[in-house]
Amino acid sequence: MDMAQRSHALPAEEVVSALGSYPSGLSAQEAAQRLRKHGPNALPPPTGRHPVFRFLAQFNSALIYFLLAGAGAAWALGHFVDAGVIVAVVLINAIVGFVQEGKAEDALAAIRKMISPRAHVLRAGRRQSVPAAELVPGDVVLLEAGDRVPADLRLLRARGLLLEEAALTGESVASAKAEGPAPADAELGDRTSMAYSERWWRPDRAPGW
Repeated sequence: MDMAQRSHALPAEEVVSALGSYPSGLSAQEAAQRLRKHGPNALPPPTGRHPVFRFLAQFNSALIYFLLAGAGAAWALGHFVDAGVIVAVVLINAIVGFVQEGKAEDALAAIRKMISPRAHVLRAGRRQSVPAAELVPGDVVLLEAGDRVPADLRLLRARGLLLEEAALTGESVASAKAEGPAPADAELGDRTSMAYSERWWRPDRAPGW
C-alpha cells in the first residue's frame, strides 16, 4: 500500500517526512520540480469535438431529415428551384448552429479560466496564493472557513474542523476532522485525519498535503 493510500493511518510528522517536506512547506524550486514530475492537480480537460464532426452534427435532427427528403422529392419531380431553396435553408441553419456552438464553447473555456480555484500554501515558511492546479505532493495547504478543499490532504493541525463530505459519506451532516491517525482499515468517510477534494478526488492519488 503506497503513501497516498495509508497516510490516514500514519502520524502527521511521518507523512511529512515521507514526502520529503517540512512544516514550513516546500521551497519554490522544489514545488516547481514536483509540478513538472507529477503534473497539475487537475483532471484532464475534456476533449473537444473536431470541427468537421461538430458541423456534421448540425444535420442530426429529424426535422433536417424531413427537409432533405423533401428536397430529394422536389428534385425528382423536377422542381429544382424548390429543392435548391430547401437545401440552402438547411445549409444556412447548419452554418449558424456551427458558429453559435463554437462561440459557446469558447465562452465556457474563458469562464473556466476566470473561475480557476486557488489555494493558500506555505512555501519556505511564507503564505502564498497559488492556482489549485499547481499544488504538488508535499505542499502544506492552509484551509480557512468557507474554503473548498483544493486537493486530497493529510491534516497536520486541526481545531474544530468540520468538512462537508456528502459526496463521500452520503450524509448531510458535516464531518468532524482531527490530525490524529485514523484506523488503517477505515473507509473513506471515516478517515478523520484526511480532507478530500470532491472536484479532484481520486482514490489512488493525494496530490496536496
